[in-house]
Amino acid sequence: MFLHCKDLNINIQIIMDQEGISVISENPFIQFTQWYRIIRESGREDYNAAALSTCGMKGRVSSRMVLLKKFDTSGFVFFTNYESRKGLDIYRNPFAALLFYWPEQGRQLRIEGQVLKVSRKESDEYFHSRIPGHKINAIASPQSTEIPGRAFLRERYKELAARYSVNEPERPGYWGGYRLEPDLFEFWQEGSNRLHDRLEYSLQDSKWKIRRLAP
Repeated sequence: MFLHCKDLNINIQIIMDQEGISVISENPFIQFTQWYRIIRESGREDYNAAALSTCGMKGRVSSRMVLLKKFDTSGFVFFTNYESRKGLDIYRNPFAALLFYWPEQGRQLRIEGQVLKVSRKESDEYFHSRIPGHKINAIASPQSTEIPGRAFLRERYKELAARYSVNEPERPGYWGGYRLEPDLFEFWQEGSNRLHDRLEYSLQDSKWKIRRLAP
């Protein structure tokens, strides 16, 4: 989902820098949309891939790649198995970080905040929009648990594909979406001689405070 300046009625401030981040919005969602549109329209296949970092019990941090499926002013949505390691981490500690890295543009983007499950309706709508094989895989794979071998998954998938050859499977209750509701953004733009540009938005008293940080 793309946001446009007119959708949020936010003024755009233009700063003419010799290098770095030259267009700055007062709202980080608009700034994100500007950068995201560029990478999306670049033709890169995995433009929506991001590293998701969670922290579970005993303070252990874990990271893995997820796909951003939509975003708006309420947050950034991805889908997974609720019983996976990431799901259990979020249950125990509902805060996480997303990291996007777009080397073609020399850009990195970090987003932090609280993570909540999306509504059942939202999860159902996305699940039913998936291609048949992806629906079956969500049911077939007991994500993050030990399995006896690849043959187990192949047989499980084959069995379910036959079962749902006519009727569409329903979304399993253990699979659905999460929304990361951000309270911090950091936009990073590569600069010459490692003089990178870092722009931080932090949510304070319901307003976004903008700071430039040293690289």
